[in-house]
Amino acid sequence: MNKLYIGNVSEQASALDLESIFEEWKIPFSAPFLVKSGYAFVDCPDEKVAMRAIDILSGKVELHGKVLEVEHSVPKRQRSCKLQIRNIPPHMQWEVLDGLLAQYGTVESCEQVNTDTETAVVNVRYAAKDQAREAMDKLNGFLMENYALKVSYIPDETATADTPAVGGRRGFNSRGPPRQGSPNLGARPKLQSDVPLRMLVPTQFVGAIIGKEGATIRNITKQTHSKIDIHRKENAGAAEKPITVHSTPEGCSSACRNIMEIMQKEAIDTKITEEIPLKILAHNNFVGRLIGKEGRNLKKIEQDTDTKITISPLQDLTLYNPERTITVKGTLDACSKAEEEVMKKIRESYENDVAAMHLQSNLIPGLNLNALGLFPGAAGGGMSPSVVSGPPAGAQAGYQSFGCSVFGSEVPFWASTLSSSSTAFSAQMESETVHLFIPALAVGAIIGKQGQHIKQLSRFAGASIKIAPADEVDAKQRMVIITGPPEAQFKAQGRIFGKLKEENFFGPKEEVKLEAHIKVPSFAAGRVIGKGGKTVNELQNLTSAEVVVPRDQTPDENDQVVVKITGHFYASQLAQRKIQEIISQVRRQQQPKPSATGPPVTRRK
Repeated sequence: MNKLYIGNVSEQASALDLESIFEEWKIPFSAPFLVKSGYAFVDCPDEKVAMRAIDILSGKVELHGKVLEVEHSVPKRQRSCKLQIRNIPPHMQWEVLDGLLAQYGTVESCEQVNTDTETAVVNVRYAAKDQAREAMDKLNGFLMENYALKVSYIPDETATADTPAVGGRRGFNSRGPPRQGSPNLGARPKLQSDVPLRMLVPTQFVGAIIGKEGATIRNITKQTHSKIDIHRKENAGAAEKPITVHSTPEGCSSACRNIMEIMQKEAIDTKITEEIPLKILAHNNFVGRLIGKEGRNLKKIEQDTDTKITISPLQDLTLYNPERTITVKGTLDACSKAEEEVMKKIRESYENDVAAMHLQSNLIPGLNLNALGLFPGAAGGGMSPSVVSGPPAGAQAGYQSFGCSVFGSEVPFWASTLSSSSTAFSAQMESETVHLFIPALAVGAIIGKQGQHIKQLSRFAGASIKIAPADEVDAKQRMVIITGPPEAQFKAQGRIFGKLKEENFFGPKEEVKLEAHIKVPSFAAGRVIGKGGKTVNELQNLTSAEVVVPRDQTPDENDQVVVKITGHFYASQLAQRKIQEIISQVRRQQQPKPSATGPPVTRRK
C-alpha cells in the first residue's frame, strides 16, 4: 500500500509543485508524480513512508489555495471490505472503538498499524461491501474525544465482483487463514490479543505509571506497540488496581518490565523499603495447568527464573471475579523472565481449550461457539459491553472474554445468552437424556443456596437438570439427570465438571473424571460394541474415555440398554457424540424404504 492518491488538487498545480511539497516535508517518493485534472498519483518507497505522507499532508497542507487530501490509492475493483481508520485518540478505550465499528456490521479483523504518530491507526475488514461502505460514510470525520476520524479504503486483493452480504452480530475474529496475495492480512499485531496480560499494581503507584498528563503511559504504549488500560475506577478505595495490556507476547512482556521499573523507582523515591512483587492475574481455568502435575510446571519456572511464585487460593474467587493472583518475587530481571514463562503457559492452555472447542463444533453440526459463551472467539472476540449488560463497576471487566468458560461455573449466566440462530438449532435437535454421576458430597454445591445454582445452570444450558434421590443412605455417588439437545448437554455437563473442580471435590493434581450413562436402543447395542468389540475399542482409543456396554443387560420398558462412559469432560463428550452418531446411523438404516410403485401421476393438459 505504497501508492498514494492526492485529491483536491488545484488546476494550476504541476508535478513540480507536488515534488516541492514532498521535498519540503522530507517525504521521499520513488516515481514521478502523475497529475490529472483535480487529482494526482505518486509511488512511495514503502508503506511506512506512504502512511507518513498521509499523516503529515492530508487536510493540513495547501497548494494554490486548496487543502490537499492524501490517501491510499485503491482501484475500484479493490474497494471492497477493507478500511483504514486514522487519527484515533491515543487514550481511546479499544472496547469503545470495537462497539463503534460493530454498529455498521460484522468486523472480521481489526489490526493495528505501527506509525510514528501520537494517534492510532487501524486496518479493519468488514464481512460485506455494504457494511464497509456504510462505516466509511458514517465514520469519516466522526468526532471522538475531539479527534476527527479519517477513513479510507485500502486495497483488498481478495475482492470479487460479487461479495455476498453477511449479517449478524459482530465477531472480532478472522475467518480462516488469509488468502494468498491478501496484503497485510494478519501481518500486523492485533489490537487485542486473545490472552491479554493482566497485572495488579499498588494504587499508590498508579499516578507514577500514568505520568504527568499521561506522558509516561503514552511513552510505554508507543515503545511497546501495546494498548494499556489502567482500571482506576474499579474497586474504589482498594489497595491495588488492575492493569490490562493488549499486545503481542513480546509487547506485553516489554510493557510489564517498564511498569515494574517505574514502581521500583517510585518505591525508592518515596522511601518504601518493602519488596514490590509482580502480580499477574490469570483466569482460574488455566491455573491448574500452570501449576502442573505435582506442581512441576511452577517449580520449573521458579528454578529457571530464580523467583518465588505463589498463587492465591480458590476461596478468593467471587461471582464476578474468576481470576487468581500469581505473585512473583525476585529481582527485576528474574520477574521479567518469570512473566514470560507464566504467560506462555497460560496462552498455551487457552489455545488448547479453543482447539478442543472447535473439535466439539465439528461433532455437533451447527454448534455456535460464539453464542455458547464458553470461550471467546478465535481472536479474542468476547462480548463487548455494548452487547450484554455487564457486571457492576467493581467487576474485573478487563477479563470479560473469559467470564463464561465451560470450566468456570462461578460466572453469571447473563454473559452467555444464546443467539437466535443457536437457540433455533437447539430446538431442532432431538433431545437426549444423560445420567451423570457426581460425588454425593457435591450435591449441595450443584444445587446452591435455595436451589439458585442449579436454576441458573438450567437456564444457561437450556436443559432440564435434576438430582435423583439417593439409592441408599450411605451412597457415595448421586445421579444428575440432564435432558436436552447436544448443545445443552455440552454446556450443562461442562459446568458441572468445572464446579466440582472449583469446589475442591477433586485435588489440585487430580483430573476430574466422571461416569456418564446414556441409553441406547437394544437393537443398536451390538453396533456400539462391534464385531469382537472392535467398535467400542476404537471408540476408547479415539476419545480416551472408558466405554462399557455391560453384557447380559435386560432391556427396560422402552427396549433400551445402558452404555457407561467414564473420562474427563472432552473425552466424555466425544464418546457421547460418537455413540449418538452410531444410533442415528442404525435408525436411518432401519427406516422402511419408499415403495417403488407410488400413486398414479396425472399430467396436466
